[in-house]
Amino acid sequence: MDIAAVMPWAIFGAITIALWAVMNAFTPEESRATERLEELRDPASRGKKKSKNGLARVLESAAPALANALGKKSDVEHSELAVRLANAGFNQANAGQLYLAIKVAMLGVGALVGGGYGMLTYGASMGGMISLGIAAGTGFFIPELALKIMSAGRKQTIFLSLPDVLDLLVVCVEAGLGLDAGLRRISEELEDVHPEICSEIALCNMQVQMGRARRDVLHDFGLRTGVDDVKALAAILIQAERFGSSIALALRVQSEAMRVKRRQMAEEKAQKTAVQMLFPMVLFIFPGIFVVLVGPAAIQMMENM
Repeated sequence: MDIAAVMPWAIFGAITIALWAVMNAFTPEESRATERLEELRDPASRGKKKSKNGLARVLESAAPALANALGKKSDVEHSELAVRLANAGFNQANAGQLYLAIKVAMLGVGALVGGGYGMLTYGASMGGMISLGIAAGTGFFIPELALKIMSAGRKQTIFLSLPDVLDLLVVCVEAGLGLDAGLRRISEELEDVHPEICSEIALCNMQVQMGRARRDVLHDFGLRTGVDDVKALAAILIQAERFGSSIALALRVQSEAMRVKRRQMAEEKAQKTAVQMLFPMVLFIFPGIFVVLVGPAAIQMMENM
C-alpha cells in the first residue's frame, strides 16, 4: 500500500482525536444549580453523584437534533421505545432522544469507517460503496442489539431476585407493616443484593408519596420491568386493593406460585440435560472410547494380515 494514500487518512484521524480531546478537556463542568434543577426534574436521581464528561454533555445537547434526523415518531412509537428503554433500566425523560441520537451517531461512525476501509481497499468502486453500506447498517443496528441484550439480562436478574423480594414482603406485611412501608423496607434492605428491582421499588414508593394512585404505580411497575411474574404480582396487589382482600394472603399465594414455577423450571432443565449431553458425547467422548476399544484389535488384525 502506498504511504501517500494512507497519509491523508492518518492526518484526518489525528486531527479528529485532537479535537475530541480538546472538547473533553475544556467543556465546563455543570454548576450546582444545574444539578439541583436536574434533581427537581428527575427525583430518582437524588443522592446519585453525576460525573458527565464533555462528550456526554455534548451528546446530550445534540440529542434532539440527531433524533430528528430519523424523522418524527408518533406517540405510539415513542411509548413503545420508552417501554423498551425502561426494560433495560433507562427511565430518564430524555432516554428516547439519547437512544435515537446514539443510533444516528453510530450510523455516521459506521459510514466513516466503512467508507475509509472501502476507499483504501477497493477505491471509488462498487466494492467501496458496498463496504460503506454494510458498515453503516451495522453501526445503525448495534445500539438495537445492545438494548436487547441489556433488556434480556435485566429481566433475568429481576426474575431471579423476585422470590427474595416476595418472601421479605410477606414477612413485613404479616409483621404488621403496610404495603408502602413494606416496599420501603425492602428497597432499603435488599439494595446491595438486588439493586435492579430495589431501584424500581424505590421509584414506586416515590411516586406514591408524590400523590399518584397506587394502582397506576403498580401497573407502571410491571410495565417497566417487563417481567411476567412482576406483572402478575402487580395485578394481584391491584385486585387485593380494589376488592379489599388480604394483601398478606395474596402475597403468600404469589410466593407459593413462584416457588412452584422455579421448581418446575429446574426440573425442566434437569430433564433437558440428558438430551443436551448427547451431542458432546457423540462428538468428543465416543470417538475416544472407540479408538481405545477397537484400536488394539485393529492393530492385531493388520499384523496378522
